[in-house]
Amino acid sequence: MTSAAKVYLVGAGPGDPDLITLKAVKALQQAEVVLVDDLVNPALLAHCPQARIVPVGKRGGCKSTPQHFINRMLVALAEQGQVVVRLKGGDPFVFGRGGEEMLALRAANIPYEIIPGMTSGLGACASMEVPVTHRGYNHGVTLITGHTQDGEPLPWQALVETNTTLVIYMGMQHLPEITRNLINAGMSADMPCMVVENGTREHQRAVTSSLQAIPYLAHTQGLKSPAIIVVGEVVKLAKNSQQEQDWQENLQTWLNVASAA
Repeated sequence: MTSAAKVYLVGAGPGDPDLITLKAVKALQQAEVVLVDDLVNPALLAHCPQARIVPVGKRGGCKSTPQHFINRMLVALAEQGQVVVRLKGGDPFVFGRGGEEMLALRAANIPYEIIPGMTSGLGACASMEVPVTHRGYNHGVTLITGHTQDGEPLPWQALVETNTTLVIYMGMQHLPEITRNLINAGMSADMPCMVVENGTREHQRAVTSSLQAIPYLAHTQGLKSPAIIVVGEVVKLAKNSQQEQDWQENLQTWLNVASAA
């Protein structure tokens, strides 16, 4: 391994190519190899025309590159003397498995650097003019995953009792279950809720409704992953989304469909 060899774990931001950091761009400009996630905006690769691009996509419900293989590849490339960028959507340490890659590099004594990025959950909220914290509505924000690795249930009651904005990643396949669990744990069925698909990108779409009605509305509008689910009073402040409807109307439609099933 040469003295120049190094691995950069880089956050690409939430999707809009202008939201990548200057430090991340500088790392891309000196990279010899870039291992890029599936959700990274391809426009960002214009910053590294000199580099070899290796797709190592990860997307829920699709064929993915195993994490242990990515870890080994990062170590092997660095041991060959390469300057490597691991380009990850959002922030590498927020549901991006950056911590696992860091530990693999640390164990192999590979020089590395972490370059944070704007996480997709916060970027999607900002793009919809939803402040995840607002002292008139809450006292914090909680970032959670929509499913756990071992399939264990999330602490729904504890999440409800935090009285924070809930920003839920990787939850679209489980949206009806998530909303049902929150309501069963004591959250109001009328709690404002939002789903943002492709947050910050030109083709972003979003819907807002009540917690109880959002699965029906998201389904009828065809929203799919990648998407962020946001639950909390601050959703009331969202700008109008293209498919927004009155919450009570959505709730009644959902209840009518559910009762007819």
